[in-house]
Amino acid sequence: MNIVLDLLWLLITIIYSYLESLVKVFIPRTRKSVAGEIVLITGAGHGIGRLTAYEFAKRKSRLVLWDINKRGVEETAAQCRKLGATAHAFEVDCGNREEIYNSVNQVKKEVGDVSIVVNNAGAIYPADLLSTTDEEITKTFEVNVLGHFWITKALLPSMMKRNHGHIVTVASVCGHGGIPYLIPYCSSKFAAVGFHRTLTLELEALGKTGIKTSCLCPVFVNTGFTKNPSTRLWPVLETDEVARSLIDGILTNKKMIFVPSYLNISLTLVRFLPERALAALNHIQNVQFEAVVGHKTKMK
Repeated sequence: MNIVLDLLWLLITIIYSYLESLVKVFIPRTRKSVAGEIVLITGAGHGIGRLTAYEFAKRKSRLVLWDINKRGVEETAAQCRKLGATAHAFEVDCGNREEIYNSVNQVKKEVGDVSIVVNNAGAIYPADLLSTTDEEITKTFEVNVLGHFWITKALLPSMMKRNHGHIVTVASVCGHGGIPYLIPYCSSKFAAVGFHRTLTLELEALGKTGIKTSCLCPVFVNTGFTKNPSTRLWPVLETDEVARSLIDGILTNKKMIFVPSYLNISLTLVRFLPERALAALNHIQNVQFEAVVGHKTKMK
């Protein structure tokens, strides 16, 4: 009998959720304040991380900025200060567990407990699998996946103690579908999406509903890390557009942030296509970028 009641409750929940989503299309979502919150952003010396730092600076957050590029992260911090925010720059390799733990301890002593973390640092090596070195594969997973584990493990205890915080995972559309010549990157982003989904479930199971989670999944972004990207079906995004979508998602506690937003619908439809149709779609999409193939740089 209990299973019948559970299934009935599931049906009611599904209907309610769809109706709620429909209403929110017409009614703006309430946005939370992040003024005074200590926000840690990794990969803040360039691209999405830098522009996201500016968005938080405009909202008077206290910023802790990490990047392996010391000059880049210090430039970001300087601009954040001009926007009226306090900003602390740290040179950190987000693929190095020891550096991460030491840097978190330093942040706690010098700044305080981080309440919002944006795990944005990433590594990408466009190449076919046989042209990708073992070191590049290892580095991709150390930064794109394991770094999320070490940073979250180090910051989560203080969030759980207060039942307050927000953990943001920057992934990619590549975490929902593969692209040739990006096997390690796509695999790591699949793992990042899985990390976000499972962490979300675990926090709910622990009753820590005050700790929110978000996952950013954009299509190609013009950050310079992938050279000359292009597709027939998707736009190549600019970093400011992605940063605005990310901050909007964080302020409204959105679980999955797709950029562009209609990407979610497309990915849902793709799941129902047969393999032959998927192959044809990939051909039509014609994703291109510079990659090392057979030890030569080609457009692929």
